[in-house]
Amino acid sequence: MCGFAGFIGFSNFSKDKVESIASDMGDAIFHRGPDDFGIWRDDSAEVVLTHRRLSILDLSMAGHQPMISPSGRFVIAYNGEIYNHNDLRAKLNGLIGKEKDTRHKVNWKGSSDTETLLALIEADGVAAALEQVVGMFAFALWDRKEKSLYLVRDRMGEKPLYYGWQKGILLFGSELKAFKAHPAFDGEMDRGSIALQLRHNCIPAPYSIYKGIKKLLPGAFLKLSAGNVGALERELPEPQRYWSFAAVAERGVESRFVGSESSAISELDRLLSRSVLEQMVADVPLGAFLSGGVDSSAVVALMQKQSSVPVKTFSIGFNESGYDEAIYAKEVASHLGTEHTELYVTAQQAMDVIHRLPQLYDEPFSDSSQIPTFLVAEMTRQNVKVSLSGDGGDELFGGYNRYFKTHQWWDKINVIPKSVRMLLSKGLLSISPGVWDRAGFVAAGVSGNNISKLAGVLSVPDGASLYRHFTTHWDDPAAVVIDGQERRTEVSDPSIELNARVEQMMALDTLTYLPDDILTKVDRAAMGVSLETRIPLLDHRVVEFAWKLPLSMKICHGQGKWILRQLLYQYVPKELIERPKMGFGVPIDSWLRGPLRDWAENLLDESRLRQEGYFYPQPIRKKWEEHILGRRNWQYHLWDVLMFQAWLEVQS
Repeated sequence: MCGFAGFIGFSNFSKDKVESIASDMGDAIFHRGPDDFGIWRDDSAEVVLTHRRLSILDLSMAGHQPMISPSGRFVIAYNGEIYNHNDLRAKLNGLIGKEKDTRHKVNWKGSSDTETLLALIEADGVAAALEQVVGMFAFALWDRKEKSLYLVRDRMGEKPLYYGWQKGILLFGSELKAFKAHPAFDGEMDRGSIALQLRHNCIPAPYSIYKGIKKLLPGAFLKLSAGNVGALERELPEPQRYWSFAAVAERGVESRFVGSESSAISELDRLLSRSVLEQMVADVPLGAFLSGGVDSSAVVALMQKQSSVPVKTFSIGFNESGYDEAIYAKEVASHLGTEHTELYVTAQQAMDVIHRLPQLYDEPFSDSSQIPTFLVAEMTRQNVKVSLSGDGGDELFGGYNRYFKTHQWWDKINVIPKSVRMLLSKGLLSISPGVWDRAGFVAAGVSGNNISKLAGVLSVPDGASLYRHFTTHWDDPAAVVIDGQERRTEVSDPSIELNARVEQMMALDTLTYLPDDILTKVDRAAMGVSLETRIPLLDHRVVEFAWKLPLSMKICHGQGKWILRQLLYQYVPKELIERPKMGFGVPIDSWLRGPLRDWAENLLDESRLRQEGYFYPQPIRKKWEEHILGRRNWQYHLWDVLMFQAWLEVQS
């Protein structure tokens, strides 16, 4: 796990200036790799790579980057881990197969996975090498023979990679902080991306907050020729896919697993155990996040099963009712026999993180679970350097409430004529949630906010729109963002169409919400404190198997993640796991009415909004006033705007 950056095109910079710029770009992402630093350049091709290293495998200088391949043809700046690199080394040494093959025997200098990856690329080529590796990664590879640059991102999008042209220079790297250190960086805001952030609380790939800067899509690589810089600046080539989740999902639906439930559970156990075991390899202390939920508990259970010593586990708790899962994590840890560390966080400690968020995230990012995610990462880093995580289970095995709601609600409300539904929706929304609450509906288990949500559901025209409704914050961001016309995304214009509505939602979440929100949140929070995170559920072999399973093995009797639960119950008693899904959040709604009110009021000041010129103040002020008066809970909508405003404030 590291960070890298680089650029093509030296303009009129002197050699010393190029070196200085590269150094500044590396310094900007110091947090991603505080253990080592390197720069490599080719003045004739006007290309430079800079790298910050977080040493995990082979702590010696044999793992120094940028690294040059055995023949000298390839140079790489790499971020991530190749989990099957020892098997790949054996293959390269000719130890796999019936007869020993010494054609590509390598004179290894160290034991890092970076060296393995380079040797594999040299032996088999870039595309063939990518098909063989198992891991999370993003890297820049320079081919000195062809004078070409490859930018590559892992299959599921665990690691970030930005790229784009700025004033005739191609910039690329792990974070936008590195781009800002280059004098050619323009930083013109993309208002369409602001609109996307208000809808999704993140900016989906391939877009970024800046014009001309893109995110590389997961499972793709981009090949650029330095000899054609002028033409490329006018039109970048389209990235090429070496692995497609959409194709995996479609194939899985067409070719279902036909074995018994017990055989499916056994196969999932085998695949996930292998993934966990491979991801436990490290030359530094390692542990795991443990929330006590299904996903993290399954990962920790399989870690402990394959470990000869107690696994180190970490969780945080909150004293606020409804937000504390630490007690459940402690029970699971006790049953499994892990070495457990927990930290109860005060509201003030959590709120103190808010002022650090604009520095952690290169772009406006407003998933409020970013706060506890950072806190657990910070606490974990004080004890270990690598932590496994249970992310991905909801998308793969049907864990989100919106899957059940869509499945349960749409067939029921669809029998009501659309015109009648619209009238009902309008009528329900005409009464504020506070009035509904005072009318006594809360005693019956129905809150005013739930009635407002039902009204929103009634207003959607079809099942696809219902999914969009569940994944949307601001319904019409273009009415809030000045000149904020949204572009196409997988949610608005999906490239994958599956017959089953729930599976369609799961696929879209895996294509968008998972990499653009969840994995971005985890990467920036963890790397902000120099902690490597690994996610066993996102091993592509696990993903491919999960999509072969029938939906009935995922969602059963109104409950998600059925097969993952059955696997877990082999290691942890059911009664320690079965409870309502809580999520991983903080009480932003009450904080905005209380201790964060002055901070928010300053950022949402009407004259300030007008002067900055990004938002129409009226709809924002209306929601803010309704929220602080307790008439509506607009925490998610307001947090979107507040995170943009807080981010904007530190850009000058």
